[in-house]
Amino acid sequence: MPQTPQLLAFALVALGMALTPGPNMVYLISRSICQGRSAGLISLGGVALGLVFYMLCAAFGITALLIAIPFAYDALRFGGALYLLYLAWQAVKPGGRSPFQVRDLPIDSPRTLFTMGFVTNLLNPKIAVLYLSLLPQFIDPAHGSVLGQSLAFGVVQIVLSITVNSTVALTAGSIAVFLARKPAWLLIQRWLMGTVLAGLAMKMATEARR
Repeated sequence: MPQTPQLLAFALVALGMALTPGPNMVYLISRSICQGRSAGLISLGGVALGLVFYMLCAAFGITALLIAIPFAYDALRFGGALYLLYLAWQAVKPGGRSPFQVRDLPIDSPRTLFTMGFVTNLLNPKIAVLYLSLLPQFIDPAHGSVLGQSLAFGVVQIVLSITVNSTVALTAGSIAVFLARKPAWLLIQRWLMGTVLAGLAMKMATEARR
């Protein structure tokens, strides 16, 4: 099993990444606002399943294929970067909306919400890269089974991600009401979100293949 210092260091890094706006957070916010907290939490279940999928793939070495095959890695990387740029443009374009703004979206069934949460997470290339580039830095074969350590770190990341995103899903409506009453804050939030998303997109697009 991992040592406590390694677990704490990994937890801090994982928490920072969970707090960074991205496709998963934007999707959960939009669902929580347009369809209620329960819809956001159901969607979060799909996102969590996607995290478990990536964790198991990383632990058993399957996602190494994304790094071993340049075309597969680059297709996923550039596709994700373009998606983030699209989200950034949606946030800052004239007449654009903040993810916290209430919007009219079709009411989806629980099955659709769960599936969309799962698919949204699977199409997030940073999750795959996270497990391939982050986990190895904290694993020490001298501390026991590499598989066991990988699973332990993965569980920590998933718990932190679920905690952060469930808080976002539960409070999205309150944040939306506050921003609606403060137009200046709404504009700042839109541009901040757009800037962060664009920065993530550029970093992803220019990231060297590991």
